[in-house]
Amino acid sequence: MKRKLITLTTAAALAIGAVVTMNAHPPGEHGGGHGGHRKMFRMGMAVEHLTKELELSETQKAQVQPIVDQAKPQIQQIHREAMEKSRTVMDTAAAQIRPLLTTEQQKKFDAMRAAHEKMREGMREMHDAKQQ
Repeated sequence: MKRKLITLTTAAALAIGAVVTMNAHPPGEHGGGHGGHRKMFRMGMAVEHLTKELELSETQKAQVQPIVDQAKPQIQQIHREAMEKSRTVMDTAAAQIRPLLTTEQQKKFDAMRAAHEKMREGMREMHDAKQQ
């Protein structure tokens, strides 16, 4: 019973970590994501989104653009910092969970983490390719 609980906890921690990681990338880094704020600042689309939704005049659009331009790097920095902190917490949790597992579970756990890291790298490469 205790092993099942540990295994379920481990699986849940990895699943949550994957979701956090996928949703915490800087705007436009991957195709997923849902949420008004992320969409609004993705790939410079904020002003277009606001113009459409709020029916901004050309004067308002010209006034909003510099505000969005100034906010964007700040938001991206917050995302990067949150990702780093999140990753540290996930790594610490994994380091605490791994010794509780059997040898077989550790192998599977390590494979799951490696697959997750490979997925992150693939997403990063895709993002970089889109930027070129």
